[in-house]
Amino acid sequence: MKKHGLFALSRRAVLRGAAYVLAASLAASPLAAADDPLPSWNDGPAKSAIVAFVAAVTTNDGADFVPPEERIVVFDNDGTLWVEQPFYTQLAFALDRVKALAPQHPEWREREPFRAAMAGDIKALAASGERGLVELVMATHAGMTTEEFAVIVTDWLKTARHPRFERSYTDLIYQPMLELLAYLRANDFKTHIVSGGGIEFMRPWTEGVYGVPPEQMIGSSIKTVFEIRDGTPVLVRLPEIDFIDDKAGKPVGIHKFIGRRPIAAFGNSDGDLQMLQWTTSAPGRRFGLIIHHDDAEREYAYDRDSRVGRLDKALDAAPANGWTVVSMKQDWAAVFPGQ
Repeated sequence: MKKHGLFALSRRAVLRGAAYVLAASLAASPLAAADDPLPSWNDGPAKSAIVAFVAAVTTNDGADFVPPEERIVVFDNDGTLWVEQPFYTQLAFALDRVKALAPQHPEWREREPFRAAMAGDIKALAASGERGLVELVMATHAGMTTEEFAVIVTDWLKTARHPRFERSYTDLIYQPMLELLAYLRANDFKTHIVSGGGIEFMRPWTEGVYGVPPEQMIGSSIKTVFEIRDGTPVLVRLPEIDFIDDKAGKPVGIHKFIGRRPIAAFGNSDGDLQMLQWTTSAPGRRFGLIIHHDDAEREYAYDRDSRVGRLDKALDAAPANGWTVVSMKQDWAAVFPGQ
């Protein structure tokens, strides 16, 4: 897979990610598995609904045919394409950044939320609320150029490990969703990621891992400014919020950056509710899907009462809107690659 300067992962990580995407693509190809484009999906209503939707909108003389240029689909990231428990991966990154920067900021030892971050006190961090988390992100994600930040993220992903699975975070992507991404692209869909996570936290690795290039990423962002540093033009990240791509912000971001209403949306939490509503309320054949995390053995089981990835209002809204609810436990034969 072609590298893109500082947006590339290590050679090994890129090859591993490319292998995952290739495996999913082969699984979706008629030559490899004509009768089963989604081999990690168990037979059942969820899998049937996906296949039926793809067939309906890609059949040239069908009533629901959609031209390829309009086959826009959007995916949430955290909890939809990779693991989000016990806390968001970007928060894990921010906690490690606090520890790395702490020697330069002795005042953080007595100041929240930095004290809690250095102590790994997740409950205290949660108690600090959105304001505390924003302060944490601003202090750890700003003050450098966009290229420098991409390197920091890439280097962190090379060594960071999930606390439960002890695997790289980019290994903890969902195999069934990799197959779905490949299956859709094989049928001329354009796949976008629309995440509440930071856009520049995701851009360095999503192409190598998911096959989604940087220009098809929408996420939350902080402000950047153009500067000349030592004679070189750079973009510098400022400690100011620019855009929050979550909840009602997701349809706004899709309209602003894609310019077409998607025909399908995939999510897992109440943060995706408005994206699902906006996508599926338009005329024509539409598709909405929610991943329900109900597999404590292979991954996690959580929904209405979870602080991370809460699924409550969207779960109630699914039947009335005709959205497909996927049981991770029942509908997926495997969760992670190599499982």
